[in-house]
Amino acid sequence: MAGHSKWANIKHKKEKEDARRGKMFTKLSRQITVAAREGGPDPAANGRLRLAIEKARAVNMPMENIERAIKRGTGELEGAAYEELIYEGYGPGGVAIMLEIMTDNRNRTASEVRHLFSRYGGNLGESGCVAWMFERRGLVTVDRASVQDEDALVLAAAEAGADDVKRNEEQFEVHSAPEVVEQVKEYLAQAGYTIASAGLTMVPKTSVEVTGEDAAKLLKLLDALEDHDDVQEVYANFDVPDDVLQALEA
Repeated sequence: MAGHSKWANIKHKKEKEDARRGKMFTKLSRQITVAAREGGPDPAANGRLRLAIEKARAVNMPMENIERAIKRGTGELEGAAYEELIYEGYGPGGVAIMLEIMTDNRNRTASEVRHLFSRYGGNLGESGCVAWMFERRGLVTVDRASVQDEDALVLAAAEAGADDVKRNEEQFEVHSAPEVVEQVKEYLAQAGYTIASAGLTMVPKTSVEVTGEDAAKLLKLLDALEDHDDVQEVYANFDVPDDVLQALEA
């Protein structure tokens, strides 16, 4: 998981670039549309929609974009009918990869994603081939700047119902059971911590160390998958040593 977290930091930095903003808005709009379609347009009564809107606002997505996405979900505006899918496969070095997909054309998406796997030394697998290696978890990220005392954060997280806190370069990751993620987020926010994000994630149960050429190809594959409009989330069970990751990032 360490390599995955470090890669997430690199990804987080890239997301701040204007070149990525348009793609990010496209993906977030789909998440909002599907959430509104499934649970209604009221964020107060639709937790999934509320979290999607919070993610959109965290990256300064204009409110009119958010409102249009909600209206597409409720049918007030015309829009594509997206379906949610899970794709599974293997990357270089035998790394397990899970993708959350939202698409209006599953045949096109499957073909394009299969091509990306093949191009970078991986292969798209059958449903269920790697899902057993991951566990659905709640994840709240807290900005490090708002944490003066790590022990106090760990204690507050435990009181909120979380069961683990991990530190990386820019944030603290607070892990919990999926059903209490909202509770944890609200408790920590009220305690004065700055919440960077909150939602559900897939955490690998074990990790695979990847080095050398496999590491380079794997990171290129993950980056290409992240960049695909239909891919909402990418999860992988790899660990790349610090020195290798820094060399590749440079």
